[in-house]
Order: sequence, then C-alpha cells, then structure tokens
Amino acid sequence: MKKPVNLNNRLSVMAILFSFAFVLQSCEQKVKEVSEEVKVEAVDDIEKPEYFQLRPEVETAYGYTHAVKIGNDIKISGAVSMDDEGNPTAIGDLEQQMKNCYSDLEKILKHYGCTFDDVIVENVFTTNMPLFLEKSVYRNSVYTKQFPTGSWLGVKELALPELMIEIELEVHKSE
Repeated sequence: MKKPVNLNNRLSVMAILFSFAFVLQSCEQKVKEVSEEVKVEAVDDIEKPEYFQLRPEVETAYGYTHAVKIGNDIKISGAVSMDDEGNPTAIGDLEQQMKNCYSDLEKILKHYGCTFDDVIVENVFTTNMPLFLEKSVYRNSVYTKQFPTGSWLGVKELALPELMIEIELEVHKSE
C-alpha cells in the first residue's frame, strides 16, 4: 500500500528550495555589483586623462590641448612652427619649420618622461610634398632607433597660410 504524501511536507520542501534559490541569486547579484564597482574604480585610476598645454594662451584661443595622456598612451596634436604668441616662424623655410615642430614635440615628450623612441605613430601634413621628401632626411636625427608608423599627407593648406608642415604623434610609454 502506498503511503499518503503529506502535502505540508511537500510545500515545506518547495518553500525551502525557493528560499535557497533566492538567497543564491541575491548573493550572485551582490558579488556582481561589487565586482563592477571595483572595475570602475580601477579604470578611473588607470585611465584618467592628463592634459598638457605647451602654449596655454594660444591653445585656449584656438580651442585645443596639445597633448593628452591616458594610461600609457599619449596623443599629441599637430605641432607647427610658431612662437609663444602663436605667430608663424621660419616663413617660407620648410626645413626650419620641420625642425621647429620637432623641437616643440620634444618638449611635450620630455614633459611626460618620453623620447622619440616611444613614438609609435607620426603623421606629417605638408603643403609641399616634393620639398618635404627632399628634406625628410632630417628625421634620421630625430628617430635614431626605429621609425614609427604613420602617414605623410600632402594638403592644400594648414591652419595659417604661412605654415608648410604640421606633425602629430601618438606615443606608448611602457612602464
């Protein structure tokens, strides 16, 4: 003869199983929330942008920041041949303008404890590609270990008509 199933026992077991499942789900959610908080804090600490202005008044007037460091990566806006008041220098002399660009870029790199050896991308914009190609040998004195990736682009004009070259960089600084 079959023993009658006690409905109260069955309901009690189901209630206990439901409660156990609910508690487990709550614990998993708490662990997930705490894990997400830790990830957000870690990312905020590591990837907080550090801005640098080489010529604050000029950059504010034109609406840009010369460099931004995030983690181990630095993006450097295009450097042009200008003085501290924002006036073009070495007008008509592409080679000297190029040297002036690299001089400014070196100041920014030094600010972040870097050298041209840390540069991974260099993009050159010039209004006179044939002349740039002729004078580009100067870059051998800038990049003494290896050349970065990048592009050389001939353009119709730059921000000011006297400017013949603009050089932007991306840097990766290993810890």
